[in-house]
Amino acid sequence: MSQTTPTSTRSRRELLAWRNAVFVIFILSGLSLASWVARIPGVRDGLELGKDPSAVGLLILGMSIGAIVGLAASSPILIRFGPHKGMVAGLFIVSVGLVLVGVGASVAHSVPVVAIGLILLGFGNGMVDVMMNVEGTAVEREIGKTLMPLMHACFSLGTVIGAGVGAAAAALGIDVSWHLAVIAVVVAVSIVIAVRYVPREADLGDEVAEKPAVPFRQRMRDGLAVWADWRLILIGVVMLGMAFGEGSANDWISLAVVDGHDQSNSTGALVFGFFVAAMTLGRVLGGPIVDRIGRVLAIRITAGLGAAGLLIFILGGPLWLVVIGTVLWGFGVSLGFPLGMSAAADGAANPAARVSAVAIIGYCAFLVGPPVIGFLGKEFGLLNALYLVLVLLVAAFVAAGAVRPSTTAAPAAAADPAS
Repeated sequence: MSQTTPTSTRSRRELLAWRNAVFVIFILSGLSLASWVARIPGVRDGLELGKDPSAVGLLILGMSIGAIVGLAASSPILIRFGPHKGMVAGLFIVSVGLVLVGVGASVAHSVPVVAIGLILLGFGNGMVDVMMNVEGTAVEREIGKTLMPLMHACFSLGTVIGAGVGAAAAALGIDVSWHLAVIAVVVAVSIVIAVRYVPREADLGDEVAEKPAVPFRQRMRDGLAVWADWRLILIGVVMLGMAFGEGSANDWISLAVVDGHDQSNSTGALVFGFFVAAMTLGRVLGGPIVDRIGRVLAIRITAGLGAAGLLIFILGGPLWLVVIGTVLWGFGVSLGFPLGMSAAADGAANPAARVSAVAIIGYCAFLVGPPVIGFLGKEFGLLNALYLVLVLLVAAFVAAGAVRPSTTAAPAAAADPAS
């Protein structure tokens, strides 16, 4: 019961090259972010910020602000230039940001230089996050198989690679500036190579020679018009619940285990590892399962598992029960975000604007959710604050019908060209 229908006249080789190029772009995004995170202690020491976490917190806030601005700018940039140019520009900005962070920390020892670098890193990644999802839904639609969960697993793979390389660089005493400069070069060179295998698509906003260009104002009006679609808003509800659940877990699970369940710091880190592993496994295995049971049932099953797991986690008990709750929570939020992207793209005109809209909802929830949980945790306790996530997962369960494949989707081809 495939959720996508193959619509391409391209050869199997062309489609697989396109798919693999998008996989690489997702990996590069994860690699760049994790490379900075892995060297936060070295950046802090290079800036002589001492042990006060608030100073580093302000730097991270700068990156978050840059990311939100990048998300907001992604739609008009996408409409004006298309994802082909946009993804290259976004990852070039990321590369410049990485270089500035390294130089600011290890050479100039300048907080403003590092802050500017982090703002650029956040801005570029905010841009490319939306555009790589737009491109991912396009290749998924043409191949006719559910690929978005695996693409998001590639992002997770990039974070694992970035964290591992960063840890090795720190252990070997490699200077932060050299480490981040090398990563920047890898990112910049890799995107130039990868984008060569990404075809230009007029439907996504790319310039295509054989088709007349649509005026920018008209494209902007068409892009804003998608926000009047109630189905798209309900898909955004699914994205909101899942992204809020994922972002809150990333920032608060370890601390909730330590402060809420009276465990050690190392146990908190270990439990977080169970969450990440469960979420990544769910994305790796999710595509074929979704093609068999359908998007709606997949969302309802995973949202139900996530809500049950989160409730177990909040109520607590023996550590093994908390771990079970964590694993269910991880599985529960693994598919909603990528499947929401797929649902936004199919069966309607202007897929790029639709994917951009729900991506902005999802990523804003991912960025804004953790601070909201922190504020509520201060007032009501961290475990009690997580009930907000539970409510949003229930909302995602209720809204799951919106991700059903559109009846106006293109007719299926005779056979899957990439199978």
